[in-house]
Amino acid sequence: MERFIRLDARACPLGLANVDTDQLIPARFMSRPRSEGYGRFLLHDLRFGADGQSLGFPLDVPRHAGAAVIVARRNFGTGSSREAAVYALWDYGIRCVIAPSFGDIFASNAVKNGLLPAQVSPEDAEAILALLEVAEVPRLVVDLESQRIELDDRAFPFSIDRVRRLQLLNGWDDLDLTRRHAEEIAAFRARRLAEAPWLLPS
Repeated sequence: MERFIRLDARACPLGLANVDTDQLIPARFMSRPRSEGYGRFLLHDLRFGADGQSLGFPLDVPRHAGAAVIVARRNFGTGSSREAAVYALWDYGIRCVIAPSFGDIFASNAVKNGLLPAQVSPEDAEAILALLEVAEVPRLVVDLESQRIELDDRAFPFSIDRVRRLQLLNGWDDLDLTRRHAEEIAAFRARRLAEAPWLLPS
């Protein structure tokens, strides 16, 4: 997994609340192999009409081209547990979603794939959205070490579970979290077997 420390990138002010996982990637696309990339299916039914033509969704506006950050309103990633929703974001190039709240399973899946769910207050979400709308270049900095979002001359704090933060900063998966205690585990095993050698199979 890639480490996430500091991201300086173009951002797309999505401004939607309750974006669910079926919107992030409609179920009909999930039979496709991941190797083909899921980015083109991201928010497909909000971005394209039945004829396949663009509906002018924020992600498709030229000033947001190449965005690596999405800013949304509350309850982003609600709905089913499909990890493909995170795959669609990642394959599109999104590395951070900023919102006042997230579906918990979505947030967990995001971190396991190296994507930062940065939780801000509703008021700060509105301020960031407003600043991005009027910015000459809609760009911001997300710093995970300081847990700050920098935009123009303003800074906004964000929160994230401390274990998830640790995973992202180090590029660790769940196994890596356990491996960091390898010495303590080995010492415990040796001590326990010395106390109760009968635990070993004969």
